[in-house]
Amino acid sequence: MFSSERLKGLDVFVAVADLGSFTAAAERLNLTGSAVSKSVARLEERLGVRLFNRTTRTLALSEAGITFYRTCTSVLADLEQVEHALSAEGDEPHGKVRIDLPASYGRLHVLPLILDFIHQHPLLQPHISFTDRFIDPQHEGIDIVVRIGGPDAWPTSLGHQYFGAQRLIFCASPTYLAQHGVPQSERDLDQHHCVGYGHGDGQVSPWFFKGRQPGEMERRTPQARIAVGDGEGEVAAVLAGHGIGQLPTWLTQQHIDQGTLVEVLPELATDGLPMNLVWLKSRENQPKVRALLDYLLPRLAPHGSRPGDS
Repeated sequence: MFSSERLKGLDVFVAVADLGSFTAAAERLNLTGSAVSKSVARLEERLGVRLFNRTTRTLALSEAGITFYRTCTSVLADLEQVEHALSAEGDEPHGKVRIDLPASYGRLHVLPLILDFIHQHPLLQPHISFTDRFIDPQHEGIDIVVRIGGPDAWPTSLGHQYFGAQRLIFCASPTYLAQHGVPQSERDLDQHHCVGYGHGDGQVSPWFFKGRQPGEMERRTPQARIAVGDGEGEVAAVLAGHGIGQLPTWLTQQHIDQGTLVEVLPELATDGLPMNLVWLKSRENQPKVRALLDYLLPRLAPHGSRPGDS
């Protein structure tokens, strides 16, 4: 006869195995570290085997733990799929959904779409974070991610849809160009003040240039007079007349249209990093995740959200 005792602690065990840490699993599950440790200990006692090999510095699955983990993830995935299928029948998207966005692109172009979507689905509870680093959605428990850049090969646990590449242009303020002149060639850039994207480790992101062969790309790091670790901050420095920047059109087009920025050396405009919508495959059939993906996919574009779609 089936006993419900067999299900106790499985989610805690899988979380510890996935994250490799009792502390990280406790944070993921909103439990105390002590509660997680006791749950795993009770599970090991019930099974009569050690599921983890523990040292003062490492925590790794034992041979028995590996076998048990494979079974647990399969069982939990089957249960999740059944729940999704049952709840999807005429069910309004509801509940918490975690979303992570690139800082500037996310604030300017994705957040307005999500806020509009919430008006249409008031039972949804998005938890939205912003970061420019590449995150691991599975490790951090994030349902949907928008990313600029990313790996050449995506993990099999993730679904992803490419929606274009950034279009990068060189631009400056009219005031700066009046004082320092308009560059006439790529070589002239070396004689101008440059505004770059700065990282926390003191490095400056390279500028992109077309290579000698079709489709080839060269990267060169500018001697930045000012380096700013935020896209909107970088634009602010260029608008203030501190130099020439290489910036994506999704960040500059409004200023170009208004005349507060001027594109220079248009022949050097080039495609930059790829842009992708990414999601956890294990959650893609949840109504709240599926509905939001279906809403975002046709509306995201490398120049920003598509006009009239927000």
